[in-house]
Amino acid sequence: MNVNLLKNIAVTLAFCLFAFNGLASGHGESAEKKIGILLVAFGSSEASAQVSFKNIDSKVKNTFPGVPVRWAYTSHIIRKKLAKQGKLLDSPEVALAKMQEEDFTHVVVQSLHTIAGAEYHDLIKTVSGFRSMGQFQALRMGSPLMATQEDMEQVVEAALSSIPKNRKKNEAVVLMGHGTHHPANAFYAALMFQLQLRDPYFFVGTVEGYPEVDLIRELLQKKGIKKAYLLPFMSVAGDHAKNDMASDEEDSWKSILTAAGIKCFPVLKGTAEYDRYVDIWVNHIKAPLSHFE
Repeated sequence: MNVNLLKNIAVTLAFCLFAFNGLASGHGESAEKKIGILLVAFGSSEASAQVSFKNIDSKVKNTFPGVPVRWAYTSHIIRKKLAKQGKLLDSPEVALAKMQEEDFTHVVVQSLHTIAGAEYHDLIKTVSGFRSMGQFQALRMGSPLMATQEDMEQVVEAALSSIPKNRKKNEAVVLMGHGTHHPANAFYAALMFQLQLRDPYFFVGTVEGYPEVDLIRELLQKKGIKKAYLLPFMSVAGDHAKNDMASDEEDSWKSILTAAGIKCFPVLKGTAEYDRYVDIWVNHIKAPLSHFE
């Protein structure tokens, strides 16, 4: 069944359930204020990637003590894989429905995506659907990692601060983003431009968008670069980082660049393992949360 259809069904069912509950429990009575935060990530089934989510979870809870934090994964495939392992993760729809059931009145839904791509806009639709039900007194969203020029400038600083310590100035640092066919993919090329204003040996490519690895290879060769550090520009160092970036498979970035005479050193560490990146997501929670005061 189509994933978007499933989402629409879930939202509709939630509306019916809570409309009925509201009538049955004395609709119109003022509820005691209860604030919560829902962190929404694409998700990962890789056990080693959980360190990224734990870092975010810890940072959010320390920054907003006393505010309950819930989690949701947007990827149906990831949730299904985890369910087979006995780990049950909610979709955003289910997580919000549960928060309604737990009598939360004010909720910030914080996207942990890197750009405002298709998944982020799907999340907007989900939040809008729940907002229209009227069960929450206030339901607001926090932007993904890169949504504004100010965000971009902060990401540049975070990227520059995460360079491997033994890297020399004539050695490249290559960030591998996920990429998308959504117009928001333009953020990746824009990020590379702004990074290269500070460090001409910084490059940003994507697995499923633009710039592609073949272009990155050409740019490296034109500069005569012989050594490159490969870092995932994704919140977690999951399947894409391990296989598409760092594996010995013929079509991995490491293999493609090595074949071009560039010695590669993969760094399997997601952006959410670096506090400078996490701080950007955390700061995106502050504005919507301030409206609840």
